This record gives sequence, structure tokens and C-alpha cells, in this order.
Amino acid sequence: MHDLPPTQATDTLGDDQALRLRADFPALAQSVNGHPLVYLDSGATSQKPTAVLDAERRYLETTNAAVHRGAHTLAANATELYEDARATVAAFVGVDADEIVWTSNATEGINLVAYAFSNASVGRGGAAAERFRLGVGDEIVVTEAEHHSNLVPWQELAFRTGATLRFVPVDDDGVIRAEAAAEVIGERTRIVTFTHVSNVTGAVSPVAEIVALAHDVGALVVLDACQSAPHLPLDLRALDVDFAVFSGHKMLAPTGIGALYGRSELLNAMPPFLTGGSMITTVTMEESAYLPAPQRFEAGTQRVSQVIALAEAVRYLDAVGMERIAAHEHALGERLLAGLADIPGVRVLGPPDSAGRAGLVAIDVEGVHAHDVGQFLDDRGIAARVGHHCAQPLHRRLGVTASTRASTYLYNTTADVDAFLEGVAGVRSFFGEE
Repeated sequence: MHDLPPTQATDTLGDDQALRLRADFPALAQSVNGHPLVYLDSGATSQKPTAVLDAERRYLETTNAAVHRGAHTLAANATELYEDARATVAAFVGVDADEIVWTSNATEGINLVAYAFSNASVGRGGAAAERFRLGVGDEIVVTEAEHHSNLVPWQELAFRTGATLRFVPVDDDGVIRAEAAAEVIGERTRIVTFTHVSNVTGAVSPVAEIVALAHDVGALVVLDACQSAPHLPLDLRALDVDFAVFSGHKMLAPTGIGALYGRSELLNAMPPFLTGGSMITTVTMEESAYLPAPQRFEAGTQRVSQVIALAEAVRYLDAVGMERIAAHEHALGERLLAGLADIPGVRVLGPPDSAGRAGLVAIDVEGVHAHDVGQFLDDRGIAARVGHHCAQPLHRRLGVTASTRASTYLYNTTADVDAFLEGVAGVRSFFGEE
């Protein structure tokens, strides 16, 4: 990675430093449809720096072996790298190494927690798992802003256990408000799960207030940190959540790797979801005993090279500085909002100003379907996300079926934002809507 000046408390990257970082990302050097690539889809998946690509390749070329399963040198070295990576990622989000469980992605992490509750509800886990058991009369609280990955698993858990699924409505800007949460969270609430940052509106949720409401009634909190872990300084211990998930592919790492955080005492009380090799202490023909967390949730052969790459991605982000990244993206988000406000026929979904927003913006262009907007931009080399972004209820609440989203990251510049704005400004005339 190119050296950058030391991070200052109010420092941002700026275009010059972002361009220096951009040189670390091979995919960003290409042209698309005859134009230099403008990549504004990091909210879906980020590009990967050479350091991360090299770390995974180096592991596969020199150290590839099954972890926790051999006494030979390669196996020992692989296991050491694997567990060092766990410690690195845990430190990045402010928790202990034994509180990080490797998953394929955040979706799997949420399903892991939901199915552990389901297993506890049919008697697995003994007395220690009592607090995870759900039944008729218990309530699971989600919000109207959730990605499907943080909604569908809880719908299924409610179906399996007889619990009731309730949701916190968003306001007219698609924002989760603490006062709305207070009207839904009550004495019957057992789980409260919500997004830290919306992948549609970019709105940052009032985490402290919602966590306090949940814990006041003894409920457990699950935080979807997919859009915060890559972009904001994140201290899960300070946020006081009980569980959290995030995905590597959104934070410079490969696909196929994610992490579940759980407070140690909770993970060790939860019955496992996936079972098999590597997560047991003793197996007889009649029954099995399980290892402590996190291994009890990591059955089978693990995604070791992806874990190594995620740790390298975290080191890269740390070297740049998460405060600096957040400030840079906030400035780009402000530029996006200001520019879009001057384009007739374009509606920004979410809060109208940049306060309490991440550096992503979703829009609806009057008279033009989001997919057509995306194709128009792609013809000009601009990569943006189109569709409902796996958040159909939120789009429905905001009165649209789909939107076009531009999401920024540390390698984006004001020129990227301006290219997007110029492209959007030409959409309606191109499709005869002016």
C-alpha cells in the first residue's frame, strides 16, 4: 500500500490520497464501454487491493493445509495464521478473539443465530440455553428498513417457534427513530435486530437508544453491521450489542467470508447450528459433546484462505485509518446530495441532508426505471447498483419499486461523484422525459 500521512482527528483523504490508494486496486484501472471505470457500487461489493490478493495467493502457494487437524508443519502454520487472523479482525471491531465466529457471509451469521434460537426452543443446549428459547407470546422485533437477510431468517424463526414477529416502522424519510422503537419494544420482546446503516437510505440508526430499550426489557440485540464495518470506526463492545454480523466482500476482502460477533457467555450457551467435524470434543454412536465457542460454530473444513485475506483487508483499512475513511466518504456523500438536489425530476431516498448519513445515495428518476438508469450510466463506464437492494419493504414504504444507488469508498474521488451527477442529469432527456 502507498504510504499516507499520519491520520489526524479531523483529517480526510482528499482526492490526491484517494487516487494514490486507487493505484492499489487492479480492477479500477480498467475501462468499461470505452470510458475509465467509475466504480460506485462498493455498498454491494468492494474492489480488492493487491495486498489482499497477494496475501490469499501467498497462503495458497506456501501454507495451504487443513487448520486444527494436523501435526505437520503446514497444518501448524495454517492454524496459526487462521487464529491470528481471528485476533486481527476481533481487534478491528473492539472485541475478543473468541467472540468472532467465521461464516461465509453476514447472511449465514444471522441464520446461525436464528437457528441456534430455534434449536434451543426444542430443548437443545440444556439449562444454559434457556434464555434463547422462544414460544407463543414471545416477540421478535425487526425494523422496516432491514435487508432481507435480516428479515427473512426471523420470519422463519417466528414460524418455527410460534413467536410473533413485530416491526418498527420507519418515518417518511425511511429512517429508524428511537421513539418508534419504544412503541414496539416491550415486556414480551426477546430479540431486537436492526441495521446499523441502511443500505438504501444510508441513514445511521440510533444504536445506543435502541440497545437501551432492548436491554431494559431483557431482550438480546443483533446488529447488522454490513454497511458500517467497512466505512465507520466500529467498537461493538462500546455499542453494547449482543451479536453483530458483517461481510468481508464489502470491506476489501474476497467473497465467501464473513464474521459473527457474539458475547462470549452467549456463544458458549448457544446450541450449535451446523454440526460435524472440528466442532466436537467427544462423539459416540448415541450422542456428541461440543467444543467451546467459536469452534462449536465452525463445523467442517473452513474457508482459510479467505480468512487470511480478510485479516489483510483489515490491516489495510487500519493503515489508512477508519476515521479518515469515514470523513472522506461523508464529504463525497455531501457532494452527491448537493448535486442531486439541482437535477430536476430526481428524488433522493432517505434523509435530505448529510447529517447522520453514510456516503451512499439511492435515487428515483421520474419516468425512468432504475434498470434503465443503470444501463445508461454503465454505457458511460459508471457502475451503480439498481433494483430494490434486497430491501423490498423499505422501498414499498418509500413508494418506489426500485432505485439506483451510488455508494462510495476510500478509493473514490470527487471526479467519480461528478461523473455520476453528470450521467444522472442526462437520463431524463435521453429517455424523452423532459
